[in-house]
Amino acid sequence: MKKELLSAMLISALVSPLAIADAVKQGKEIAWSRKKGNCLTCHMMDDGQQTGNSGPPLMAMKARYPDRAKLRQQIWDPTKRNPLTNMPPFGRNKILTEAEIDAVVDYLYSL
Repeated sequence: MKKELLSAMLISALVSPLAIADAVKQGKEIAWSRKKGNCLTCHMMDDGQQTGNSGPPLMAMKARYPDRAKLRQQIWDPTKRNPLTNMPPFGRNKILTEAEIDAVVDYLYSL
């Protein structure tokens, strides 16, 4: 029993960082995609090319959004926080799936 538990813990410890790295990579692809997230159109981002500046720069996101759920909500429907925002409600309008929004949040939290 102990051996099985130890094996499960070891596998979990190895898989979690890999899964997070994968989600961050997928989130970056979505955020940078001109056909999906398209965050670069409005936001400056490190290493981004042809970035916009109508939205706030996407840097130090953990410091700006210590509550991960609030960052996710901002992406899902920014009009709840600011009805006059130019940012589209990616979740409410089904521009991104729930999984894609989670991946973008993982990516933004890595910045």
